[in-house]
Amino acid sequence: MVKVTGKDTQTVIDALIKHAHKLPRELYKSLTWDRGKEMADHQRFTLATDIQVYFCDPQHPWQRGSNENTNGLLRQYFPKGTDLSGYSQAKLDAVARRLNERPRQTLNFETRPNDSNNVLR
Repeated sequence: MVKVTGKDTQTVIDALIKHAHKLPRELYKSLTWDRGKEMADHQRFTLATDIQVYFCDPQHPWQRGSNENTNGLLRQYFPKGTDLSGYSQAKLDAVARRLNERPRQTLNFETRPNDSNNVLR
C-alpha cells in the first residue's frame, strides 16, 4: 500500500514507479488494473518499470480476483469510505505487513513472505 496525495494520473503513476523499483524483479511481471482514470498514463509506468499493464473489462472485478480479495481484507482495518489521509505510511505499512504474513489458501497456507523467499532462492 502506498500513500498518495491525490488520485490524479501523475501522482498515482509516480508513486507506483517509485515503489515498483523497491521490489525484487522476480516478484512482479504485470499489473492488472480497472478502468480508472488514474492509469491513463500507464505507458509511462511500463516504460519506467518494464512492467506490462493490463486492464480488466468493465464490470468484471473477478478478472482481478486476488486484488478484490485483498480489498475485502483491508476492510477489516479500514471500513469502506474511510479517509486514509489521516493514516501515516508507517500505519499503512503495518497493515500491509499483517496481511502479507497471513497464510493464504492459494499458497498452500504459506505466507507471502515465505513464498517470496522461495522465489528468490
